[in-house]
Amino acid sequence: MRRRQFMSLLGGAALTPIAATPVFADSQANCAIPGKRDDGWAVPSADGDNDINHAALCGMADRLESAGANIHAVLVARHGKLAFERYFKGSDEVPSRFLGVRVRDISFDADTLHNLKSCSKSVASLVVGIAIDQGLIRSIDEPVFSFFPELSDLRSPDRDRILLSHLLTMSMGLKWVEATPATGDDNDEVRMHMAKDPCRYVLGLPVTAPAGEGFFYNTGALALVSAIVRKATGRPLDEFARRVLFDPLGITEFEWSRFKGDSDAGGGLRLRPRDMAKIGQLVLAGGRWNDRQIVSRAWIEASTTSKLKATDGQSYGYLWWLRSTRLNGRVVQSIAAQGRGGQSIRIVPELDLVVAVTAGYYQDYSPEAFKLQFGVFKDVLQALSPPA
Repeated sequence: MRRRQFMSLLGGAALTPIAATPVFADSQANCAIPGKRDDGWAVPSADGDNDINHAALCGMADRLESAGANIHAVLVARHGKLAFERYFKGSDEVPSRFLGVRVRDISFDADTLHNLKSCSKSVASLVVGIAIDQGLIRSIDEPVFSFFPELSDLRSPDRDRILLSHLLTMSMGLKWVEATPATGDDNDEVRMHMAKDPCRYVLGLPVTAPAGEGFFYNTGALALVSAIVRKATGRPLDEFARRVLFDPLGITEFEWSRFKGDSDAGGGLRLRPRDMAKIGQLVLAGGRWNDRQIVSRAWIEASTTSKLKATDGQSYGYLWWLRSTRLNGRVVQSIAAQGRGGQSIRIVPELDLVVAVTAGYYQDYSPEAFKLQFGVFKDVLQALSPPA
């Protein structure tokens, strides 16, 4: 995979966090209040309503700045309003025509597209749901090989048990080495992208467990999902997403990279943070955005319900992560899209809350980096007034 191959030329070194500077020199009194833009988001009044301690959130942002954290943006929506928005300066991987990606220092703002990495998978889940809502895909129980008759030579009794639902729950039961800084170029994502036919590569991998038996993270599943959406709708996933998801959400700017004709549903989407927060609000509202039903409530509920026990105390739905977090002596449940480097969209239904974060820790898998990234979410929770 070209972007990972270029990073290996850097020796696999972590992107060193640099001192971050807020883009807007707002006063402490109003640093957290988003400006009104013609993008469909309602914003609270300047006196700080919405049951959020804005001073605490400003303090959090100032601490991130003073600590030199490579956090790029933090946005908070509550009760359907975009209530907090802060952007920083930091190092980022950006697309390069000849080098795959390159590292640059960027002053982020509300118009900067950001790489979602594996948050793209959760957006792809919404697109699959819409295709099912429209009858273009019959159900999640469709055998995967029903979409790939040209690969029938790969069929076996074990592989014939793989259903679309197993792609969405990371439970195909096929051997897979995920791309991480530790694996360098010796991983199946690189090999998949080098293969003449990525779908043939994925479905040709050895069977290690019965389909559906257990969670095993596999970005190759999304190459299959992307091809299935194209075959079912007659459009590449990104084009179908533009028509049925992004346009209805008022998302006018995005990039979704393609590889060998198919959208990189496993990690190729770039969105503005305000639009990331829209994705979260759509899920929080049961598939609705500004009084328009975009995805069926049935799909939202099904895809964000635990199907398998995953890693790090989390569980997994249809390409969504589910976690319990302790807050002031009680436990709250959250739904999340999570991507390499610190990208996240977290939804807490019982608090009517969405938190979107972007960051640049692509090459840093250290416990300290993960603690800092999840710490932003916990700081936001601490800044909320509890529900009545």
